[in-house]
Amino acid sequence: MKHIALVLSLAAAGIATAHAQPYPQGPAPVVVPGGSPSFVDRARVQDVQPQYEQVQMPRQECSSQLVQDAPQPVAGSGSGIAGAVIGGVAGGILGHQVGRGSGRDAATAAGAVVGALAGNSIQNSNAQPQQYVQAPPREVRSCRTINEVQQRLVGYRVTYEYRGNQYVTVMHEQPGHSLPVRVSVTPLEEREYHR
Repeated sequence: MKHIALVLSLAAAGIATAHAQPYPQGPAPVVVPGGSPSFVDRARVQDVQPQYEQVQMPRQECSSQLVQDAPQPVAGSGSGIAGAVIGGVAGGILGHQVGRGSGRDAATAAGAVVGALAGNSIQNSNAQPQQYVQAPPREVRSCRTINEVQQRLVGYRVTYEYRGNQYVTVMHEQPGHSLPVRVSVTPLEEREYHR
């Protein structure tokens, strides 16, 4: 009989303990001064989508090509006017000496013309042909600026579930299978709960 009484008293003590703690103990609440009690728990991640933005990145695109300049004449070669000038002066002197009276001016002019033609003809017959020098090709470089559109990663759109409710947030880093969430507990009036 004492044995049955002992079993009944132990059973009653167990029932009393179960009624004293109806819910399992979770994380210890953190009380923020002037705020509601809160605690940190983990939520299950359901989906992660990278988020990008388009940015314009300027870059230089350059090209080079060889350009050949026209040949340049060599100084002092080819025909010139020295023979014509010398011949014209000599012809003018001779014409001046030959002419008499008022015809002296006409003889001087005629002698200058004939002397210039003769001097030019003599110089051209003795002159070498005009010579040219060809410069080597030179490199010409041209550049232009191109605005290239690139995508830059700015974060992650994360869909997560906590206690049967689904939430969406944007995070800087990619989370794993779960992420920490801060849970705040605020008591409600009974009439607010049943709305």
